[in-house]
Amino acid sequence: MLNGAHVLVTRPEHQAEHLVHLIEQSGGKAIRFPTLAIAGLGDVDKIKTTFQGLDSYQCVIFVSVNAVNFALRANGGKIPSSKSVVFAAVGGSTAQALANAGLVVDLVPKQDFNSEALLAMPEMQHISGQRMLIVRGQGGREELANKLRERGATVDYLPVYKRIIPQVDNVSNLSYLIENGLNVTTITSGEALQNLVLMAGEQHAAAIRAVPLVVVSDRIRCLAADLGFNRIAVTQSPSDSAILETVIKFVTGNECG
Repeated sequence: MLNGAHVLVTRPEHQAEHLVHLIEQSGGKAIRFPTLAIAGLGDVDKIKTTFQGLDSYQCVIFVSVNAVNFALRANGGKIPSSKSVVFAAVGGSTAQALANAGLVVDLVPKQDFNSEALLAMPEMQHISGQRMLIVRGQGGREELANKLRERGATVDYLPVYKRIIPQVDNVSNLSYLIENGLNVTTITSGEALQNLVLMAGEQHAAAIRAVPLVVVSDRIRCLAADLGFNRIAVTQSPSDSAILETVIKFVTGNECG
């Protein structure tokens, strides 16, 4: 299907393996070029203290697998369960990570695994007076908290990790990749896309923008267009299989987006 096409995989190194495997299984050559690295935060005492007081919240929302994994790492491998707390996950993979940690996940969207889909669930409509905790990385989108606050909830953040630009020889690596031909770039977050442009620098900016781009949301598509990319396709979902399907469409000339 991919007939040896070179596909740039920009996911953090520890999250790239499955997508790389799918690309190679489909006859492509997956090029690992992480534009994000994930690191734990130094202040684990706040994380531990927050989890000790989890019963003060009516709902705890985990926004990503990283949020689950780094919460576990900071809190001695456990996230306390509570019958009085509703545990919510933005997506299926996050819900599975929580289940693997022994928690019962009460809320997860059945499709469109993003904050908007979680906000659309009936259980998230009448929440005035509730206290909610969002477990996430440092920084990030404010849409979820803003909407919950508009509906009358009190919302706290618990950052458990931070995103950083990997320390690599960007110029040499990108020069080699571009000279050997890139057919498609895959991007799974806005920050990863912004970092790719930063890592490319002026020397490779035009070349990297000319490579067809596969993104996992319309929000990232708009950001990519603003950054000067003009061949952009949006996947049906953020899953690796959906990313692969869209990559194949690009390589075979059947892209849409």
